[in-house]
Amino acid sequence: MTRDGRQRWYCLDCHRTYSWRLRSHHRFHWFRLWIVEGYSVRQLSRLSRVSTVTMRRTLTYWLHQEPHGEASWSRIKNIILDGTFIHRSQGIYAAMDAHTNRLIAGGYNIKERGRDLVRFYEHLASCGLRPESATVDGNTQQITYLRAQWPCLILQRCIVHVQRQGLSWCRRKPKRTDAKHLRELFLLLTDVHTQTDAREFIKRFEAWEQRFGFALDSSTNRGWVYSDLLRARSMLQKAIPDIFHYVQSKSIPRSTNALEGYFSRLKEHYRRHRGLAFSNRDAYFKWYFYLVPL
Repeated sequence: MTRDGRQRWYCLDCHRTYSWRLRSHHRFHWFRLWIVEGYSVRQLSRLSRVSTVTMRRTLTYWLHQEPHGEASWSRIKNIILDGTFIHRSQGIYAAMDAHTNRLIAGGYNIKERGRDLVRFYEHLASCGLRPESATVDGNTQQITYLRAQWPCLILQRCIVHVQRQGLSWCRRKPKRTDAKHLRELFLLLTDVHTQTDAREFIKRFEAWEQRFGFALDSSTNRGWVYSDLLRARSMLQKAIPDIFHYVQSKSIPRSTNALEGYFSRLKEHYRRHRGLAFSNRDAYFKWYFYLVPL
């Protein structure tokens, strides 16, 4: 035994005594580099001077542990909600504090529909989240379940999603006159910064409706170009009531770009671990959300 009471061991080959010591609290430092910086097992093995087998054992040990994060979000008033695909139909869904751009919660293999969204929102509410506004991409089921969970919630439609989808449906170089004018409206969407700009935009869309709306409704055209134009028009009609809340309150973000940027960095790190077992992916994302909140 050592003076501080730790066990000592005797080597039968060299006839020396030694004590066993685990470095860096079960080598959590190397696990953190693997998650946050995307280091490979070989890189960590060279840095830590341990075998790749030992490093994989260390990573597996921490993946089987449960991260314990803060679970009280009662002070958060404005949030951003969005999801992204990781592999085919499997994706992640997350919530972010719009004031600090800090991730609140996230989950792997959560689809943006049905029970997955209900459970995710119930979890947020159980942790004390009572948001005043939420910026979303316009998914209808997402909006439905958000209103069911928080009836007084202000829903801000992401103007970038509306603009991107509208320009896609109107085409880059439309030949129809109504599509050309509607495309110009979508291009002006990101230039709306004040209430005066918002009123002017709505006024211009109403003028477009008066000029082209009746002809669109009475037309018998059923081509795919015409159908996309109807989709763009319908989307803008439904989005306008919830698209300009940010001009009245500067604390409400007008887009989900902050969360999209987080997803981009996450995918970049995740692709460096292409050999990650399917059974460990959920644990990997839990630790990533915990260790990389920004």
